[in-house]
Amino acid sequence: MEQIKGIFAASLSLLNKNLALDVKNTIKHAENIIDNGCHGVVFFGSTGQSQLISLSEKIQLINHLPNSKYKEKFIIGTGLNSLSDTINLMKISKTLNFDKFLIMPPAYYKYGDEDVINFYTRIINEIGECNIILYNFEKLSGYKFSIDCVEKLADKFPKQIVGVKDSSYNLYENLKINNFSVMPGSESKLLKGLELGCSGIITATTNVTSALAREVYDNFFNKSSQDLNKKLCNVRSAFEKYNLISGLHSFMSEKNEIYKNVLPPLDILSETDKKELFSNLKKLDFNIQNLKAAQYEFSKFS
Repeated sequence: MEQIKGIFAASLSLLNKNLALDVKNTIKHAENIIDNGCHGVVFFGSTGQSQLISLSEKIQLINHLPNSKYKEKFIIGTGLNSLSDTINLMKISKTLNFDKFLIMPPAYYKYGDEDVINFYTRIINEIGECNIILYNFEKLSGYKFSIDCVEKLADKFPKQIVGVKDSSYNLYENLKINNFSVMPGSESKLLKGLELGCSGIITATTNVTSALAREVYDNFFNKSSQDLNKKLCNVRSAFEKYNLISGLHSFMSEKNEIYKNVLPPLDILSETDKKELFSNLKKLDFNIQNLKAAQYEFSKFS
C-alpha cells in the first residue's frame, strides 16, 4: 500500500436544523476542503462530532461516499466506543471499497498498552485486510500511546497498522518506523514534523487553513521559502483559544448558516468570543474570503 501522507482535515459534520446529519452537504464540505488544498479528509474524527453522531447516520453517509469524485481521498473515522459497532462500521465500509480508518481506543475507561494491543488485535482478526491509523489523543480518550505500544502494533500487523495521528505530541519527534505515517494533529507541528520525517498532518483547523497548509507542505519539498508558516501557526493558535469545533463552525457560518447547527452539549461561540476570534484573524489577514468564493453553496435542507 502507498504510504498515507500529505495535508488531511478532520472534516466537519454538517447538520440539518433538526440536528440530523446532513449527508449530502457533509460530503460536499469535504470535497470543498480537498478543492482548497487538502490531500484528503477524515470523516467522523473528533472534529466531526463523532461521539455524538449515531451509528445509523454514519452508515448512511458511508453509503453515499462511492458517488464522490474524491472517494479515493477519504478516510473513515469510527468514533465509537463499542468494539462491536466499530467492527460493523468497518465491515460496511469495506463492502463499499473504503478500507482506510482512523481509530481511537475507547474513551472513559482506564487501561494500558497491552489492553490497547488486544483491542486492535480483535478488530484486525475480525476485519482482515484494512489500513488503520492509530489516533493518539489522551485528552479525549484518557489513554496516551507509548512508542513501545505503537512499535509492537506495527510489528504485529505491518499491513494493517499503517500510521498514527499524534494529537498528544509525545510520538512525532521520536517514533521512527519504516513505511509508517506519523501525522501530528496541529499545523504548528507541520514544518517541524516534516523536517523530522513525518508524513504530514491530520488536523481540525485544516477545514479552513487547507490552502495555507498545503503551500507550506509543498514548499518544504520544493525547498522554497517558508514565510507562510508563521501565519499558518498563528491562525491555528487563534482558533486554539476556543473549543475548535465551536470556533470552526462559527467561522464557517459566515459563509453559510448551515454551520450554526451543532449537537448538544456543543454550541457555537458566544458573540463576544466570535468577535474576538474574527478580530484576531483579521490581524493575521485571514478571513472567510480566503476560502474559494465559488464554494460552500450548499443544497437546502431536506
